[in-house]
Formats: sequence, structure tokens, C-alpha cells
Amino acid sequence: MNFASDNVTPVCPEIQAAIDAQCQGNAPAYGGDDVSASLDRAFSDLFDHEVAVVPVSTGTAANCISLTTLVSPYGGIVCHHEAHINEDESTAVAHFTGGAKLLPIDGPAAKLEAAALSTYLESRADRGVHSVTPECVAVTQSTELGAVYSPDEIGAIGAICKQFNKRLFMDGARFANAVAALNCPPADITWKAGVDALSFGGTKNGAMAVEAIILFDPARRAEAEQARKRSGHLLSKHRYLAGQLAAYIDNDLWLKNARNANSAAQALATLLTDQGGQMLLAPQANELFVALPDTIAQKLRDAGMLFYSWPSLGTNAYRFVTAWNSDINAINALKTRLHGL
Repeated sequence: MNFASDNVTPVCPEIQAAIDAQCQGNAPAYGGDDVSASLDRAFSDLFDHEVAVVPVSTGTAANCISLTTLVSPYGGIVCHHEAHINEDESTAVAHFTGGAKLLPIDGPAAKLEAAALSTYLESRADRGVHSVTPECVAVTQSTELGAVYSPDEIGAIGAICKQFNKRLFMDGARFANAVAALNCPPADITWKAGVDALSFGGTKNGAMAVEAIILFDPARRAEAEQARKRSGHLLSKHRYLAGQLAAYIDNDLWLKNARNANSAAQALATLLTDQGGQMLLAPQANELFVALPDTIAQKLRDAGMLFYSWPSLGTNAYRFVTAWNSDINAINALKTRLHGL
């Protein structure tokens, strides 16, 4: 059982069928096809708000192109020090934005807290051209440590951004898992809470390779599209991205897949604690962070589990990630089998 990442999974059948459907005949290039033209309406209905949708094939592109619409080349982006844009995307933010600087701060479970954010913004010394002025705040939903922001938490951060005239970006690589965990309308943790732009993840949750940049102010579309083209992320056969996204949100496939991943995480959490593991953070979505004795970690590996050590949380800390295709029955059967080992 591979719990190393939700990036290891195959394409789910519904999205593969949508890709196959795009192989029947020709279609206009660069987003001129009918499926691409349908995305704005489909996502506007999903979010109950007029949006512009700009598809790209990678999460880094989705995050960084979104940020180009929200921050100037000489501005700052406040984020958690664990944020993917800070820890796992090299210097992509500076590259895409033309120089914007990340300003990392701390918070529990990789979450920003409204009070701490307010204190940070209030305490920033303005030294004119000699300093970097924060122009944007970036949050991740769910976070890099598996935590989920509630609507109230995002709303409080949004209120601080409004108070200090900062824009708010959400990295939603695992947005579906957060919505499934909260069981709330996606509007409640995005534009209603003050979010200006969202990277709506698909690749980790059953798609082949697609992320949707969701702009809650459609007037930002032209800037995002220019940044996409300039950075080499405009696909000529754009319909293959659009087809994935259309299938992903059709009949709430995105939520169905995320609910399976979240449920599998709960089953796996039970197995791990039953084996003597200690949850380092409360399981909320599809990532688990667990302290395991060396003997237990090896026992699980011998039973066929793949997972990563996570030294930033301790010498015996490990991360397990479940996915859209994680077999809950197999997890429960393994729990029974491990009792006999």
C-alpha cells in the first residue's frame, strides 16, 4: 500500500474517459474549444459567484501565476514558513512574479492565525524603497501538515487582509479534501471569506495533470493569461486540460474522490494508533503525521506499506497520505492481519 503521496495514484476512470473523449477528431487550439469555453460557467455555478478559470498543468504554475495577478515584482507575500510556495517550489514565486519576496511567519499545524497575522502586519516597519511591503497573504487549504481552516478562520484572515489592504491567495492543491472534511459550500471558504484567487487542485485527487486558477475577480483574467503564456504553460491542445476539469467537477466527482481519501485516512489513523503510533497532529483531511517506534515502522514496511519519514516533526515522525483510490477495506484487513504479526 503506497501512502507516500497522493501524487502516486493513477488517473481515475471518469477523468480518463473525458481525456479519451477529446481524442475523437480535431478541435480549436489554445482554449478555443467548446469544453474550455464552458469552464467559466461551470465553476461560477460551483462557487455561486462569477469567476474566471485559467487551467494549467502543474500546481507550481497554478500558485505562481495566481500570485502574479495579486502582487507586484517588488511586493511581499506573507505565508507560513511550511507553505509549499516557501519550502517546495524553489524560487518559482520570485521567477514568475518578477521578484516578489516571500515573508514567512509561524503558526500551529502550518496555519496562519488572524491575530498573529495582524500583529505581524502592524509591526512591519515601512522604510520606503529600502523595505518590502507585504501586498498579499497566502494560505494553504488543507495545509502542508494536514490541518483544515474553518470558514471562520479563513474569514478572520480575510478580514485582516481587508483591514490592511492586502490581497488573499489560497493554495488549494488539496482543496477538495478540505471541503469534504468541512462539508461546506466552497464559497464559504473562498470569496465569501475574502479570498481573491484560488489554485483549485485536481492532480492529487484523480486527474492526470490539471489545476484550475480560479479568479474571483474575472477582470484579472488577462493578466493571468499573459503570465501563463510567458511562462510556457499555455498548452496548444488545451482541450485536454479543460476536459479533465469538466469531468472533475461533474456530478461532484472531486468531492467523491476526496471523501474516499479522507475516510481512508481515518481508517489508517485507527490502524496506526492500534499499532502503537501517536498522532502528532489531529487527522482532518487525507494526511497523517504519526510518531512510530522504529520497530513498528519497520513492521509496517515489512507488511508492504510505503510512507515517508518527516524529520521536521521529530526523529520518529512519519507522514502517510491517502488518496482517491485508497482501499479502505484493504486497510481494515491489514489491521486484522497485523494483529497476528
